[in-house]
Amino acid sequence: MTELLDRRLIFITGKGGVGKSTVAIALGLVAARRGLRTIVAELHSQERVQGTFAQHGARFRELELVPGLFSISIDAERAMEEYLRVKAGAVGRAVGASRVFHAFALATPGMRELLSMGKVWELAQLHRRTRGAAPYDVVIVDAPATGHGVGMLRTPKTFAEIARVGPIAQQGRQIAAMIYDRDRTAVVAVATPEEIPVSETLSLRESLEHEHLALDLVIANAVYPTRFESDQVGVLERALARSEEPLARSALRAALSEHARTQTQRAQLDRLRIGLNLDGGVIELPFLFAETLDRAELERLADLLEVQL
Repeated sequence: MTELLDRRLIFITGKGGVGKSTVAIALGLVAARRGLRTIVAELHSQERVQGTFAQHGARFRELELVPGLFSISIDAERAMEEYLRVKAGAVGRAVGASRVFHAFALATPGMRELLSMGKVWELAQLHRRTRGAAPYDVVIVDAPATGHGVGMLRTPKTFAEIARVGPIAQQGRQIAAMIYDRDRTAVVAVATPEEIPVSETLSLRESLEHEHLALDLVIANAVYPTRFESDQVGVLERALARSEEPLARSALRAALSEHARTQTQRAQLDRLRIGLNLDGGVIELPFLFAETLDRAELERLADLLEVQL
């Protein structure tokens, strides 16, 4: 755990719907327990993290969720206003107030991603540019889904190469230098033990390697428990064959169906481990049988994550 949480910047990515936000919060809780001042940054104004803690309406504001754990929902327009204010003072404020400038700037391909990444970079600085803002020990980014996430990591470098000179090129180089520094930045993938999320995770690793980036950790989320051994499965199958009671047959079918799903998940986890061949292996988090995830469930996931890390 020390190695991962020694990084100042941790990107959490993966296929949509696999529980990236949940894992980001759980990891944030683990970091806060260790006395690390931590913030979970959501991109594209999602506000899922704040909603999980029943706090709303704090877009682009650093909000403390629990002692030592903060969140922020990053909006590209607000990030641009902040950048102009810091870089150009009164002139920047005047330019930032122009709706025409906003529309033109944000229509530039990749500009929203660059501005969002610029704010993430600012959060991770020991000496922050935001007036009166305290530094963080760890910044956890709830990044976009797999393909878009890789593109976002690449964006600062791309802008620096295209612009070559000027403030955008300089900013792009600064952000890229941090992203590509493995001592400061880590990439974590979240996947459920199903065919498509596993395939996307394996593809993610290849895409990162192509960009000279590394996949540092994979977390398999929503893993079903193994409830029955093979001999017990045989007992259930024989009981089903003998039983004529509808309720008993329904219960037996449900037990056997869950066992079959567990076996399918284990096969996908084996495929994931073999395909990745990561030194750190794959961390597993259980499927939580709950309608909504509240603080108690998140703390439970943090407990399990902390032990395995």
